[in-house]
Amino acid sequence: MLSYSSKCIKPRSFSKFSRNITIPTIGSKAKLLINGEFIDSQADTFTKVINPATQEVVSLVPQATQKELDEAVLSAQHAFKTWKKTSILSRQGVMLRFQHLIHEHLDTIAKNIVTEQGKVMNDARGDVTRGLQVVENLGGLPDYMLGTRLEVSRDMDTYTVREPLGVVGGICPFNFPAMIPLWMFPVALATGNTMVLKPSEKDPGAALMLAELAIEAGIPKGALNIVHGTKPTVEFMINDPAIKAISFVGGDAAGKAIYTGATANGKRAQCNTGAKNHGIILPDANKDHAINALVGAAFGAAGQRCMALSTAVFVGESAEWIDELVEKAKLLKVGSGFNPDVDVGPMISIDALKRAESLVESAKIEGANIILDGRNPTVEGFPNGNFLAPTIIDNVTSNMQCYQQEIFGPVLVILRANTLQEAIDIVNSNRYGNGSAIFTQSGANARLFQENIESGNVGINVPIPVPLPMFSFTGNKASFFGDTNFYGRSGINFYTQLKTITSLWRHEDVQSSKPSVNMPTMK
Repeated sequence: MLSYSSKCIKPRSFSKFSRNITIPTIGSKAKLLINGEFIDSQADTFTKVINPATQEVVSLVPQATQKELDEAVLSAQHAFKTWKKTSILSRQGVMLRFQHLIHEHLDTIAKNIVTEQGKVMNDARGDVTRGLQVVENLGGLPDYMLGTRLEVSRDMDTYTVREPLGVVGGICPFNFPAMIPLWMFPVALATGNTMVLKPSEKDPGAALMLAELAIEAGIPKGALNIVHGTKPTVEFMINDPAIKAISFVGGDAAGKAIYTGATANGKRAQCNTGAKNHGIILPDANKDHAINALVGAAFGAAGQRCMALSTAVFVGESAEWIDELVEKAKLLKVGSGFNPDVDVGPMISIDALKRAESLVESAKIEGANIILDGRNPTVEGFPNGNFLAPTIIDNVTSNMQCYQQEIFGPVLVILRANTLQEAIDIVNSNRYGNGSAIFTQSGANARLFQENIESGNVGINVPIPVPLPMFSFTGNKASFFGDTNFYGRSGINFYTQLKTITSLWRHEDVQSSKPSVNMPTMK
């Protein structure tokens, strides 16, 4: 039975959903999931999960011991022997039941995200929902798993079958505690693999809840294992030879190290890392739509999205709208995510807040103009929260630290360009390639942007163009390490390998025949 806490000192009772599934509300230490059982770790090192709005200790996350990590992998290896032989329709059925259970318990998972991560409630619901859509898309699993067949010669067929890899690993970030695990383990399991998943040590509750729902949906013991920890757990996953592939979403340094280490060990790896997403605003854009889109995409989730529109490039006369942008941003309310009137919640940690504040200060030192300074806001009832109100920095140049680095906070930096081509050149010169957007009412301008921009996910009058799961998340350049992207057909390809069979069933064998010693020519 899962156990979680918002006060480590005083464990309280559990709340139960229908279908006899127990979802954690209050407890003391995060559990491990090994061989279908939620167990206490024997660790002697723990990381505190801190409510970012209050600094209250929510729970303690163990650094899993070497023995526990080994047991998780052995459990996954054992489960793979039978799970891989489970029919496509059976695995599809598990995913259909799983998506129903997520729907049923969506709000409770979202509340945990607000507590541990700090998102406002509606955004937390969106976190769960965007992951849920990946599970729903697995209803089309039989089509995704189809192979090919061709009669290459008389009586000879060549065909492909798509098979799972084995035990795979997932390493998750703090900013989407439900969506990113749902990018990983449902796709891995649906394709016949088993998984060892490491949630973020900052907010593991949602992943544990989802794992319990997956068990209720019918995944067998050992098919999904959850381990906790920091660098030692990650290094174990990189180096353990039983783990055949690793999915990762997170920061640049960790992503590069994981990709380099995993591939050096012969593993597959897909690593989504940093971003500096640009929105180009043309003078012919719908002004109200463009401004509202910028405000929502820059400051929603306290800017802690890898697809946050953190950089605006105003082209020509559209720069006259900047004052209105500032006024709209001032209207956003900062506070606890449980307050339905709040738009911007806290940042994940004090360290993240200080880093963002220092990058804002660096912009001032380097000559930019802080036209909206959200540092040190007064948030009634939450004096200790990690709050940074919407902040806008104007007249930024591409050599400034606030532009070169991903701030990952509610900070929008503004550059200016004279032409669309100049704006495109600015975006393409940036090392990141996660996403970019244009705001225009000109189809010709939109097409020019679409054809020339070097970003994996492109929005035309859409500020956060995260693809739905019938497509794939296609960040590129320094935002992605790997060859095969997350979810959709790319996700299926990542977690499977093709086997090509050539078979000969000769019609002559119906009768006796003489052997041939000639080299077959396939004619």
